[in-house]
Amino acid sequence: MNAMETMLEIETLPGRDNERVLTLVLHGELSLDELRCIGEQLLQLATRGLRNVVLDFAEVDHLDYRGLAPLAARAELLRRAGGDIKVAALSGYLAHIFRAAGAHELFQFFADPANARASFAE
Repeated sequence: MNAMETMLEIETLPGRDNERVLTLVLHGELSLDELRCIGEQLLQLATRGLRNVVLDFAEVDHLDYRGLAPLAARAELLRRAGGDIKVAALSGYLAHIFRAAGAHELFQFFADPANARASFAE
């Protein structure tokens, strides 16, 4: 599976019939164009009502720091619509990239996707 072949997992929040959480399982090395494409996918999914998103970085080896700005813009759009983007399973290396790009304050971070998904139910 390459970086552009994201895997989607969708689950309904407990006790909330109409609210679902989308998990994007990302892979490989994510370029600026790939991160922009993911941002566009998020926009399309948001228009279909999927506003709660977890980005699972467990299988990501590297990412272009410039691509974090489009993701942050999508997170802000989702927040205005009542949703959010939460980040899960960052390696120490990727966490440094988020910090260096100034994106560490723009997202909530979780050790694993399950905890990130559960945080939407709170």
